[in-house]
Amino acid sequence: MHLQPAPNRFVVLVLLVITALVVAACGGGAAEEVSPTAGGVVTTATAAMPSGSPAASPTGSPAASPAASPAASPVGTPGGTPTGGTGGVQDLTGWATPSDTEDGTIALLLPETKTARYESADRPFFEAYFQELCPNCQIIYNNANQDAATQQQQAEAALTNGAQVLVLDPVDSAAAAAIAEQAQAQGVPVIAYDRAILNSEGVSYYISFDNVEVGRLQAQTLVDALEGVDDPQIVMINGSPTDNNAGEFKEGAHSVFDPLVDAGELTIAMEYDTPDWSPDQAQNEMQQALTALGNQVDGVYAANDGTASGAIAAMKAAGISPLPPVTGQDAELAGIQRILIGEQYMTVYKAIQPEAEIAAELAFALLTGQDVPESVTGGQTANNGATDVPAILLTPVAVTQDNIADTVVADDFWTVDEICTPEYADACAEAGLE
Repeated sequence: MHLQPAPNRFVVLVLLVITALVVAACGGGAAEEVSPTAGGVVTTATAAMPSGSPAASPTGSPAASPAASPAASPVGTPGGTPTGGTGGVQDLTGWATPSDTEDGTIALLLPETKTARYESADRPFFEAYFQELCPNCQIIYNNANQDAATQQQQAEAALTNGAQVLVLDPVDSAAAAAIAEQAQAQGVPVIAYDRAILNSEGVSYYISFDNVEVGRLQAQTLVDALEGVDDPQIVMINGSPTDNNAGEFKEGAHSVFDPLVDAGELTIAMEYDTPDWSPDQAQNEMQQALTALGNQVDGVYAANDGTASGAIAAMKAAGISPLPPVTGQDAELAGIQRILIGEQYMTVYKAIQPEAEIAAELAFALLTGQDVPESVTGGQTANNGATDVPAILLTPVAVTQDNIADTVVADDFWTVDEICTPEYADACAEAGLE
């Protein structure tokens, strides 16, 4: 039997109907939003994520609002996701089976905006990958703006509004135990993201970097930079005393410094813990140290790029030139640019994309009841004071002028165009970044 060709008008009509059905099914590319709740705006994502490297602004993710307020979660896959590298980190994703039929709700609760990475990298990487795995699932997002009480309220609201998994980066590692215990009582698993949650059996997984190694890298790089300086004296600007990671950075740094101090080869002239990781507070601390030491400082251990910026601002205001070597962490755009022009000596690059994506896949697996392969943790655990928590600890990398091209640029964490704005063009040319 031979089928006769349909009349052209009929073909056109059929095509129009099919096109209309496809557009309706896709929602026209718009995000379907659920009314705001006390726990944050919940969205089901079909809107495009911006492409490109993480933005320089602390609120560089789309629609990011002040952290204390609930913020919409504009996530999705069409149009691509933010670029970012793995930093040589082993790929521990891809083991869960994605689903376009499952639904459910998780909560992503981040701690603050003073550190640029959370809104410009962690959030968009996490959300985009989670929505690839579960396009019909919803994410409640909140940032606590460095307020532990606010984070407690956000977590309670997320649980009230149906969160079935909490991904929690705590403002206060000790206070967050109450959140984990409340979630556990409701049968909700908790993933401690980037910072540990202490003294709670309600933590299912912990994902971060080897934070002691971060501090060791910072300290050793500073010691190497001071080679040839007789009896160097340094100032230590540590992180927030409520952040467990800050204590581990300090532990790693002292493991390098203390033997030199005991041998009379190094002096830690002043040491500060910096509330809330505040760059302004770090600037105040550095000003106090300069006053006490008569501006005689050979090096500065700053725990991250934000505190480094404060310490550098204080030294520049005091007229110190050339600046002594200053450490940092997080490979923020401003930090990389300071390294290029010689204001900051080093930073620590932590490949945020794999950290965020592993956390997203863990959250999806816990939500949908999928088993987590033992290879994901490699059998590692971290004791939080109450229990041994299955842990994924990624590897940090020290970055100086010598390896910017081989690390953050090679990984597309930052592009040459983003780094080499006109103000930094000469320094980029000198460093071979073109």
